[in-house]
Amino acid sequence: MTTARLSDIAAQAGVSEATVSRVLNGKAGVSATTRQTVLAALDVLGYERPTRLRQRSAGLIGLITPELSNPIFPALAQVIEQVLSRHGYTPVLCTQTPGGSTEDELVEMLVERGVAGIVFVSGLHADTTADHDRYAKLTGRQVPFVLINGYSEKIAAPFISPDDRAAMRMAVQHLVELGHETIGLAVGQKRYVPVLRKIEGFTAALRQLTGRTAEQAEELVHHTLFSVEGGHAAAQALLDKGCTAIVCGSDMMALGAIRAVRQRGLSVPQDVSVVGFGDSPLIAFTEPPLTTVRQPVEAMATAAVDALLEEVGGNPAQRSEFMFQPELVMRGSTGSGPRNG
Repeated sequence: MTTARLSDIAAQAGVSEATVSRVLNGKAGVSATTRQTVLAALDVLGYERPTRLRQRSAGLIGLITPELSNPIFPALAQVIEQVLSRHGYTPVLCTQTPGGSTEDELVEMLVERGVAGIVFVSGLHADTTADHDRYAKLTGRQVPFVLINGYSEKIAAPFISPDDRAAMRMAVQHLVELGHETIGLAVGQKRYVPVLRKIEGFTAALRQLTGRTAEQAEELVHHTLFSVEGGHAAAQALLDKGCTAIVCGSDMMALGAIRAVRQRGLSVPQDVSVVGFGDSPLIAFTEPPLTTVRQPVEAMATAAVDALLEEVGGNPAQRSEFMFQPELVMRGSTGSGPRNG
């Protein structure tokens, strides 16, 4: 490293050239803060850090997510990866794709690579029909893990979830206040814990706020795929039942529902209101901008990493579920219902 460069780095860091030299040569007598300042100056000026000063990874952490076509999964993955990197860990992202590796195969691959821990997002832990013994076996192999979206009392691990019941209540209350009475729910298959909770929240809110019986409320729930096509199909069925508003289990389903409404020559929100669930970064730019229930992605991802790193460090986190409050974000896809119209 030439003197000219030393002077650039010294000027950028606000220290003497001698101090820069000591840091670069790994000499003692420099405070940790000053050392960091000099290394940061190197980064800013685009110089590579000397090999011996590069931070070694604290270890690999596996992250297993479902397909990435629902934008809430990449949003979660991105924050989890950022938080892990801040703690010095290297994230390894594994995505399940139809016909690709199963969750068990991905776990096997990660364990073989010596990961320090695993984060599961919406995995088999959320499926009430799946065999949950696989997680006990993972515990037996001394691999710490944390589970996002889905809860089972049979699994001894920290769980991180949004409050799905509260999310549905917020959506229904918003639509009832706008004057809607016949409100439908487009949601995934009944065997998943988040779906069961959404149905509970939705039907309870309908009974309380519109006076429907449990059976009448259940009739306004349509099970489908968590996709644009699924939302489209569910909306067709719910519109046939006279719904003037549709709550969806994901933002992608909501986009499909809006398409179904338009195919009938109707408009959103003048004729039919639509509410999504998730609120990933691009959802505000749909036409109309989507009213949705925001999942607290940042808080959930940070809590998941914190709990996992406690486990990795040998301080077991609570074996229970940490529930995070969603938030209703009102935009342009909801408007006055027939009662107020």
